[in-house]
Amino acid sequence: MERRRLLLLGMLSPLAGCGFHLRQTSDYPFKTLYAGFPTTAPLGAELSRQLQGTGRIALLTEAKQAQQADVVLDILQEQRQRVVVATNAVGQIQELQLRMTVRFRLRTPEGVEWIEPAELYQERNMSFNETAALSKEIEEAMLYRDMQNDIVQQIVRRLARVKPPVVRP
Repeated sequence: MERRRLLLLGMLSPLAGCGFHLRQTSDYPFKTLYAGFPTTAPLGAELSRQLQGTGRIALLTEAKQAQQADVVLDILQEQRQRVVVATNAVGQIQELQLRMTVRFRLRTPEGVEWIEPAELYQERNMSFNETAALSKEIEEAMLYRDMQNDIVQQIVRRLARVKPPVVRP
């Protein structure tokens, strides 16, 4: 029994010194952010939840609060596409490609851009079978939600890494 413990400790000790640690929430270079996007839409709701979940910034959603915010996050465009990639000999769909594009920018209320308009793009391939249309519809919704979560995570990481622009007189 003692020998097993020593062997186990010997195997785990290199992991203790490797520097592994869980990802921490970042400090943002701003304290308040105005949501220049609808917080009731699926993308806006997920983005709001992620930003408020950090506990490091105050998310303002009322239009009258926009001038009080340090920065404004605008979602300029959100586009979802469903493209047929392959059909069989009788013209039935066999494979689809789901695409999601989001354009956003970060600026001050005065209009100074911290992040110029940027575009994030995700795509997923999905096989399709007419006999399982309902389950494929559910799969499609899950894939879109997955792409949305990836894009939200990318936006949050970019917000955490942004540097205030140097204003030259």
